[in-house]
Amino acid sequence: MNTQNSFLSILMIVSIILSCNSCHAQSSHNPPQNDFLQCLSLHLQNNTGISSVVYTPNDASYLSILLSSVRSLRFRSASTPRPQVIVTPFEESQIQTTILCARENGMQIRIRSGGHDYEGLSYTSQVPFVVLDLFNFSEVSIDVDQKTAWVGAGAIIGQLYYRISQTSKTLAFPAGACPTVGVGGLFSGGGYGPMLRKFGLAADNIIDARIIDVNGRILDRKSMGEDLFWAIRGGGGSSFGVITAWKLKLVTVPETLTIFSVGRTLEQNATQLVHKWQYIAPNLNEDILLSISIGPVNSSGVAGGKTIQANFNSVYLGGVDKLLPLLEQSFPELGVRREDCTEVSWMQSALFFGGYSIQVSPEVVTGRNPEIRSTLPITRYYFKAKLDYVQEPISIKGFEGMWKLLLEREANMGELLVVPYGGKMKEISESALPFPHRAGNLYKIQQLAYWEESGAVASERSISWSRKLHDYMTPYVSKSPRASYMNYRDLDLGVNNYNGGDGKTTTSYAQASVWGLKYFKNNFKRLVQIKTKVDPTNFFRNEQSIPSLYSKSSSKNN
Repeated sequence: MNTQNSFLSILMIVSIILSCNSCHAQSSHNPPQNDFLQCLSLHLQNNTGISSVVYTPNDASYLSILLSSVRSLRFRSASTPRPQVIVTPFEESQIQTTILCARENGMQIRIRSGGHDYEGLSYTSQVPFVVLDLFNFSEVSIDVDQKTAWVGAGAIIGQLYYRISQTSKTLAFPAGACPTVGVGGLFSGGGYGPMLRKFGLAADNIIDARIIDVNGRILDRKSMGEDLFWAIRGGGGSSFGVITAWKLKLVTVPETLTIFSVGRTLEQNATQLVHKWQYIAPNLNEDILLSISIGPVNSSGVAGGKTIQANFNSVYLGGVDKLLPLLEQSFPELGVRREDCTEVSWMQSALFFGGYSIQVSPEVVTGRNPEIRSTLPITRYYFKAKLDYVQEPISIKGFEGMWKLLLEREANMGELLVVPYGGKMKEISESALPFPHRAGNLYKIQQLAYWEESGAVASERSISWSRKLHDYMTPYVSKSPRASYMNYRDLDLGVNNYNGGDGKTTTSYAQASVWGLKYFKNNFKRLVQIKTKVDPTNFFRNEQSIPSLYSKSSSKNN
């Protein structure tokens, strides 16, 4: 980091602290958001101007800015707690100001990149809060010769993929499927996608980052140190500061990949195929991903008018002539034919897994709210998700019990998304990053309930069903702990104290371990130690943030 810039940042921070103390002395009777806004106005007026980056409920564009990245329909209703202020910075100095003014005036910060947090924690809170929306930090800069890229934390996956594809036919990055997911949250939680068996997680391929810490310091990998750099690649960046950019190690892929999707119903032997898949998919060549989506579909030819369909979806890093013999040798029962397969570019494979036709212009995935909508159900319906890891093959009887529960749902309103591990994932130590789910896991199985009707009754009905399915899964999944994945956040697993009606602001290690060990296993202890060092007052917190061992509130209201 440039020494002169560091000195200017320190001067600015000192200035903010001194003037905010003065503001506090003069206006201690004001609501915290008023003091916060006054602090911002003093220090943003000589920047790009407060009016261009700060929005309150009195502003005409406040609601459109807020809802533009609320990806879960469950949190779009008027009853959802909304921020007192939204800040949409263009520059890192504006983030520094926001952090320090929020600390001084008792405002929590929620950091939003793409808005896909499963429980809405990037834009909701039960206490007075500010949304720091990073959508202006979306620049993507690629160095083809070095096979690296810098990407702003507010960029979405689609923007990153498109920029890479416009630069090279053989460079790629192993991240998620849904194109509107923000890289800030995805990468800091781990980030898996269709190439995880070949290249691992997104976080496994990050080589530098920029983060602004609780004291307003701008740090890169060298200045933050290896402990913090480890923590933010899978431990959730928003527990430790505001990540503004990531440096990525790009990967090399063939010019030609092959995709296919074949569906099989119960009447077409789906149960036996899914059962056998467990023994095959985790052990296939690492160039192949063969995942499954399973759910109820309408069928006029069966009793009750519904059946279960398993869709086997695949990408192979190579041409169809090499793929078909591999499948014929390993899984002939699936019966994949040449006409089922399509040779595509890497960008087209990203369209396929992102819920788009491979015929559409790839530029469609660069929009945060694209005109052509993805067909992925999670982008279209209300939903509740849960996740488990499977370490021993499930019996046919076990699957039949799942089918029975899925058939309680309307067609297409319940789904199991099953993704095999193995390959690169089993080669990486579970302590290499905070994300621990490596060797020993055959696959992960995400359980999703979808619904179209708004309101508390419909929501509770579907959420109750998701919990019932999750309970049923208990004998078949990992134990001690029953593991989960933080990017599929589930508040049913446990929550921290957060200035709620009980007045508690701190969370014990034991309390946080209830959910923390499920996400991070033995890595949770190290995450807490790092958090305690870099944010001892636990300023960056939410219902499932990493706690500090000895946090004391640093704000005037807590």
